[in-house]
Amino acid sequence: MLVSAILTSVGINSALCVIFLVLYSILKKQPSYYEVYIPRLLTEGNSKRRSRFNLERLIPSTGWLPKAWKLSEEEMLSSSGLDAVVYMRTITFCLKVFSFAGIIGIFILLPVNCSGTELHQIDFEDLYSNSLDVFTISNVNRGSKWLWIHFSSVYAITIFICYLLYHEYKYISSKRIAYFYSSKPQPHQFTILVRNIPVSAGSSVSDSVQSFFTEYYPATYLSHIVVRRTSKVQSLINDAKQLYRRLLHLQSEPSEQKSKQVGLFEKNVDLLDHYGKRLEDLEQNARLEQSEDTHAAFVSFKTRYGASTVFHLQQSTNPTHWLTEEAPQPNDVFWPFFSSSFMGRWISKLLVVVACILLTVVFLIPVVVVQGLTNLSQLEVWFPFLKSILTIAFVSQIVTGYLPSLILMLFLKIVPPIMEFLSSIQGYISHSEIERSACNKVLWFTVWNIFFATVFSGSVLNKLSIILDPKNIPAKLAVVVPAQASFFIAYVVTSGWTSTSSELFRIIPLICSLMTKCCAESADDEIEVPSIPYHRDIPRILFFGLLGIAYFFLAPVILPFLLVYFCLAYIIFRNQFINVYAPKYETAGKFWPIVHNLVIFSLVLMHAIAVGIFSLKKLSLASTLVLPLPVLTLLFNEYCRKRFRPIFTAYPAEILIKKDREDQNDATMSEFFDKLATTYQDPALMPIQYSADCDSLNRPLLSSSETSM
Repeated sequence: MLVSAILTSVGINSALCVIFLVLYSILKKQPSYYEVYIPRLLTEGNSKRRSRFNLERLIPSTGWLPKAWKLSEEEMLSSSGLDAVVYMRTITFCLKVFSFAGIIGIFILLPVNCSGTELHQIDFEDLYSNSLDVFTISNVNRGSKWLWIHFSSVYAITIFICYLLYHEYKYISSKRIAYFYSSKPQPHQFTILVRNIPVSAGSSVSDSVQSFFTEYYPATYLSHIVVRRTSKVQSLINDAKQLYRRLLHLQSEPSEQKSKQVGLFEKNVDLLDHYGKRLEDLEQNARLEQSEDTHAAFVSFKTRYGASTVFHLQQSTNPTHWLTEEAPQPNDVFWPFFSSSFMGRWISKLLVVVACILLTVVFLIPVVVVQGLTNLSQLEVWFPFLKSILTIAFVSQIVTGYLPSLILMLFLKIVPPIMEFLSSIQGYISHSEIERSACNKVLWFTVWNIFFATVFSGSVLNKLSIILDPKNIPAKLAVVVPAQASFFIAYVVTSGWTSTSSELFRIIPLICSLMTKCCAESADDEIEVPSIPYHRDIPRILFFGLLGIAYFFLAPVILPFLLVYFCLAYIIFRNQFINVYAPKYETAGKFWPIVHNLVIFSLVLMHAIAVGIFSLKKLSLASTLVLPLPVLTLLFNEYCRKRFRPIFTAYPAEILIKKDREDQNDATMSEFFDKLATTYQDPALMPIQYSADCDSLNRPLLSSSETSM
C-alpha cells in the first residue's frame, strides 16, 4: 500500500473524529439529549434539565476534558467499581508500553529501516508514491549488522512488558483483596448454587436440600431457596405488563374509543373488559408455570468461610450429584440458565463450539474481499469494468487505504452480540460470566480472523503448509506479517480512532432517542443507564496491543497511530464512566487475567516472528539467541499464574475468616441473615397482580417448605 493511500485514510478518519468531537460538545449541552449523553448524571440527580435558551449551548467547547482528566482512581473505584479501574489500567498499561516502544521504534528502528536498500531507496522528494514497505524491517539488507539493533529491541521490550505485567498483576490482586475487605456483607459471599440435586421418591427438592445440609453442615447451614423453571413465566409476565400499559392508556382515551367490532358478524366488544379478561388469563397461566421447579437451589450459610468450604468440596460419591458453584450477586443472576438440564448444558457447549468454528469460517469471506481491495491489480481482475475509475488517484487511494478497514470494521460489529448470545446458552449462571466468556470468544475470534486470516490470506493459506508443517511457522510469519503493516495501520485509524470518537458521540443511542421522540406516546419513560460492554471494548484494546507488540520491530511506523488511539480511549472512556456508564454487576477485576494472557501470547508471537525474520535476513546467530525468550516468557507467565491467579478464582481462607470475625460484632448481621432467605428469589416468581380483582394471585409464591430457615 502506498503512503498516499495511508494518508488518505488518516485524513478521512481524522476529519470524522473532529466532527464527532465537535458535535458531542454541542449536543451534550442540549437538554433534549441529556438521556443520551449524561444518563448517569440524570438518574443520580447530579444534573437537571434547563429549559431557558442559552447561546453558549451552540458553541463547541472542551469543558468536558478537564473533568475527565481529573477523575482519580479512587473516585472511579467508588463510583464505577473495580472492573472500571481494571479497564482503565489496561489502557494505561498499553500507553506505558507503546510510549517506551515508540521512543525506540521511531527514533532508533525507523531510521535503520529507512537506510536499508533491500527493497529500494526512499525517494523523499516524492514520499507519497513510496510503498510503506520501505519503512519496515523488510528494507534492511540481509546480513546487515544493523539488525542487531532490532534484536536488542526485542529483548528490551520483552523485559519491559514483563516488568509492567508483574507490577499490574500484583497491584490489581491487592486491589481485589482491599475491595473485598472494604465491602459490606453481600449475599453472594454467603451463598452457593447447588445443582443436580438427587430427590428420593415421596420428597421434594426442598426436603432433599434441607435434610442433606442439616445432616452434613449443621453448624454453618442457614437457609435455602429452590430455583424454579421460569423461562416461560418471564415471557408471560412481559405480555401482562404490556397489556396492563395498554389498559392504562385505554382508560385515558375518550369513551367512544373503548370499544371495537370483531368477528364475522362485527360484534361490538368493550375493550376494557376484553383486555381485563386476557390479563387475568395471563396471570393465571404465569402462576401455573411458577409451580415447576428444577433440581437446583441457592443455599446460604452463616459464614463466608462455611460457604467457601462447601463450594470447594465434592459433596457426593457420585460426582454428577450435588454440584456446587459460587453464587453471583443477586442482580447478576442469569435466570434463563436454570431451564437447562445437566445434559442440555453439555450439548449446548458442544453446539457453541461448532457455531464458533462455523462463524470463523464464514468470516473468512469478508477477509478475502478486503484483501482483494488492498490490491488494485487483483481488484481490476475481479471487476474489469472498474478499471477506468480505479485509475483516478483519489479513488484508488480511498479504495485501497480506507475502504478495506471500514468494511472489516463494519463486519466485526456483529461479532460481539453473536458471541454474547452463544455464551448465554452455555449454561453460565450469571451475566458477568457470560460477558467474560463472550470477551474471550470475541478476543480470539478477532486475533484469528483479523490478524492470522489477513496475513495468511495469500498463497500460503491456499497451500495449507502452515498447518501441515508447523516448524516453518516462524519463517512464514516473517514473510507475510511485515507485508500487511500498511493494512493494519489503516485498520487502527479506522477501527481505533473513528470508533472511539463515535463512542463519545453515541451514534446508535442518539438515533434511537430521535426515533423514540417521534414515535413515543409519552415522554415520561424512565431513563435507562447503560453499562459498558466489556466483551466488545476489551478485545479491541487488546487486539491493538497485539498489533503494536507484533509490529514493534517490524514496522515501528504503526506505533504513533496506536498511541493516538490509546490517548483517545483514555480520555473518552473516563468521560463515559462519569456521564454515561453505571455498573450493573461487579466481577472485582476478573477481566485482568484475560488481559495478562493475551499480552503473553502477543510476546510469544513477536518472538516467533523474530526467529523467522532473523533467519530470513541471514542472521542465524540472532535467530538462535531469540529462542530462549519465549521459554522465559512462558515461565514468567507460569509464575504469575501460580502467584496471582488463585486470588481471582476464590478468596483465601485467611481473608474469609478475618472478615467473618469482624461481622461477629456487627449488630446488623441478624437483619442481613433474615433477608438472605429470599434474596435469590427469581423476579419471575414475585407476586403479580395487574387485573382488577384477583386476590389469589397476590399470595406469596413460595411456601414455607420452599424457603427454609
